[in-house]
Amino acid sequence: MEKIANIYRLGVKELYSLLRDPVLMGLIFYTFTFAIYTVANGVQTELRNASIAIVDEDHTGLSNRIAGAFLPPYFKPPQVIGLDAVDAGMNAGLYTFVLDIPPGFEADVLGGRQPVIQLNVDATAMTIAGNGATYISSIINAELLKFVSRSTGVAALPVDLRVRVKFNPNLDSSWFMAVMQIINNLTILAIILSGAAVIREREHGTLEHLLVMPVTSGEIMLAKIWANGLVIVLAAVLSLQFVVQGLLDVPIAGSILLFAFGSAVYLFAVTAMGITLSTVATTMPQFGLLSIPVFVVMNLLSGGVTPLESMPEALQDVVQVLPSTHFIKFAQAVLYRGAGIDIVWPQLLTTAGIGAVFFAFGYSRFRATLAAVR
Repeated sequence: MEKIANIYRLGVKELYSLLRDPVLMGLIFYTFTFAIYTVANGVQTELRNASIAIVDEDHTGLSNRIAGAFLPPYFKPPQVIGLDAVDAGMNAGLYTFVLDIPPGFEADVLGGRQPVIQLNVDATAMTIAGNGATYISSIINAELLKFVSRSTGVAALPVDLRVRVKFNPNLDSSWFMAVMQIINNLTILAIILSGAAVIREREHGTLEHLLVMPVTSGEIMLAKIWANGLVIVLAAVLSLQFVVQGLLDVPIAGSILLFAFGSAVYLFAVTAMGITLSTVATTMPQFGLLSIPVFVVMNLLSGGVTPLESMPEALQDVVQVLPSTHFIKFAQAVLYRGAGIDIVWPQLLTTAGIGAVFFAFGYSRFRATLAAVR
């Protein structure tokens, strides 16, 4: 009971210290409010307002029909240009797509031949380029099917494919970006706050005060973990309620309470990692430079940005040691698909196991640091 009381009192001290730090409090507020809202609204992965130009060398009803099928909000009004303006326009970045309809196109279609339409794509806009090429192909095929069926009496396709999109029916990227931004910010803040707590003690000279108190290094470390973890979990839950569900109108399918519990387990691992990094760095600038590649790698390779299955097999095995990999699976299952504890317990258990390893390593480093101060 005495150890628990020490951990509690030291954690309360951490909370008071954090509340008196306007920079960190401002960072927490910004990270879970404006950063969530602006990223969710500003980063668009679906096709929207794409610039397209058309080289119409046929000048028939079919070519005009195809040109008129590219409508807002997916495309800007198509611009009709000459063949000699294609390279200059794409080099200048004026058009993402340029569609070249060859001469005699309608006659070849009616004659049963297979004419070729050339689609030039600016692949520097990688996401839009891939999605846009698929949209354009579908639009052209749909217009050709309508034209041929009306002109020659050919029946429609024998199969009617009906697509049912689950968990995000409108394929709205803001639903994905809002939730994933909260998950990513959990990682960033957990490392920064826990590491800054140790650096702050060293810079303010209060680390020596802790050493003369009847507390152990393990109690000091656990206090920093629960205090900073509590602040981050509370901020994440409030952000889900008021920013994601309130301002952005993104539905949360699962239990926010279960998500908060899983976040606490995840933060146990990440805050221990942050304290470990703080034992390597001696100043806040050093700590910032050291932590940046850590959370960048954790965010990019954890499966939140790209699927794990698309990574090389060797890399898929390596990232399994990161707690963020298993936490993202847990968070997506709970928040997107409404999964319960009976489904996500393997991810929780794995995250807790990885957290225990990180805590043991961080504890040994932290204890060695305190011994050096003595």
